[in-house]
Amino acid sequence: MKITDVEVLRMQAHAEPLNNWLFVRIHTDSGITGIGEGSLQYKDAALAAELENFGTYLRGKDPFQIEHIWTSLHRRVTWTGGAVTISAISAIDLALWDIKGKALGVPVYELIGGKVRDRVPLYANGWFTGGTPSAHGPQGGGDEEAGWYAEQAKGVVTKGYRCIKVYPFNGVQVITPERIARGVGIVRAIREAVGPNIEVAVDVRRRLNIWSARRIAQKLEPLDIAWLEEPILFDNAAAMAEFARSVRVPVSTGEESYTRWEFRELLEQNAVGIIQPDICHAGGMSELRKIAAMAETYYVTVAPHNSNGPISTVASLHLDMAINNCHMQELFLSSLDLYQEVLTNPLVIEDGYGAPPDGPGWGTDLDDGVLALHPPSEFIPVESEPYKDF
Repeated sequence: MKITDVEVLRMQAHAEPLNNWLFVRIHTDSGITGIGEGSLQYKDAALAAELENFGTYLRGKDPFQIEHIWTSLHRRVTWTGGAVTISAISAIDLALWDIKGKALGVPVYELIGGKVRDRVPLYANGWFTGGTPSAHGPQGGGDEEAGWYAEQAKGVVTKGYRCIKVYPFNGVQVITPERIARGVGIVRAIREAVGPNIEVAVDVRRRLNIWSARRIAQKLEPLDIAWLEEPILFDNAAAMAEFARSVRVPVSTGEESYTRWEFRELLEQNAVGIIQPDICHAGGMSELRKIAAMAETYYVTVAPHNSNGPISTVASLHLDMAINNCHMQELFLSSLDLYQEVLTNPLVIEDGYGAPPDGPGWGTDLDDGVLALHPPSEFIPVESEPYKDF
């Protein structure tokens, strides 16, 4: 079997209407195709160009040689690494695993060791859109806003989800008493609404400096949060470790780290108890298996990040099914209907748990007819993006 073509596909991600999901479909001379995803928010042009350029290398190659192809794209190119290149490698890697599973007639999770669980616990994100296009909820203030979050949270819990995530802190990195009061008030209202047995995770989205993050950690401690995600900028493992050891709430990070080499320093610092690599950006199925195995030796749990599209979600669930130290899988509820619409075989979501569709490879593909109904958006870098207050 040989690779004959590499096709780039895009569609609008409606939970964030100026953002797109980007996929790669790899064709072979046997008629088997594989689908991967590298959705890299607001970097479509660069990612598509990298994939098309890598396609000139891939044509004529054996798609079963996944490890060799991964290493070649990572080590045998000039100026390797970074978000664009590793996301392109991730998308290609995912498509190759899909091809191999289809060709051998088995699900991808069987190829990577087989199931260690029958279903994966999910944590709900994107549940607070409030009818607006933002996946990060309203940005007002006061008791009325906190009460709105509380009501939304209760509705999510009634659907079976046992963990929910929220973004209660916005603005510049130096926090103010007013922003502390707003954010902590939202978390407190959610905790009171859902009770003590539902996990509540708080994502800061690296909006704070260390001094500010310590202040909110102190205020959040009595609310028994599940974890404080990306409280500070992600790119200094020593600073993250110092912060994590200075507070009494669990800390998580990792969505913007790439490959085992970047996670190595984080793990060696014993910085956090939860890491969140992204299967679309950290190196695909091949690399996340290795990152998870490294984490297991440090007794660190893995909760894969997933703010991307449907193939990212499917692939993440295949990974989760086969690794011992999976904690939970992130699922954007605001995107779920569109996932199910565009997938030829839908995700299995029930009572707060998820599983990949049955079948070889991913067990599903993309419906080209549905893709055509959701053409990609045009956007302006920086101006169209939601994180301007840095």
